[in-house]
Amino acid sequence: MTDLSIGEVARRSGVRTSAIRYYEKIGLLPQVPRSGKQRRYDPLILDRLAIVRFAQYVGLRLIEIKWLLHDVPGRPPPERWRKLARERLGQVESLIADAQAIRGLLQMTLDCKCPKLVERGFSLPWRLKDEL
Repeated sequence: MTDLSIGEVARRSGVRTSAIRYYEKIGLLPQVPRSGKQRRYDPLILDRLAIVRFAQYVGLRLIEIKWLLHDVPGRPPPERWRKLARERLGQVESLIADAQAIRGLLQMTLDCKCPKLVERGFSLPWRLKDEL
């Protein structure tokens, strides 16, 4: 298979050319050789972009994805993925618990003739993210 232009990589992967350049700049993608002034990519770059897409979809930050793919030309080592997946799963479980608690509070206010929002507000703990 022949090398791909950045436009072809973008078309096949669904990733904008600006994102591809940015991923190269921050080290998510390897620097690629140029033919004239044009970047030329090995078709395996599509696999790497698929990994980046999946990792982003499940909520990993770019710094985490960079660690996952560091010094790995192909698929990342399973133990790296498992470490990140366990951490993210814990975060997702926390989000689910928060969402269920919020759902309960909202439902409680809907079921009341007088929702008592002031009293409910005073009874809640302050969270750092709420103070922004």
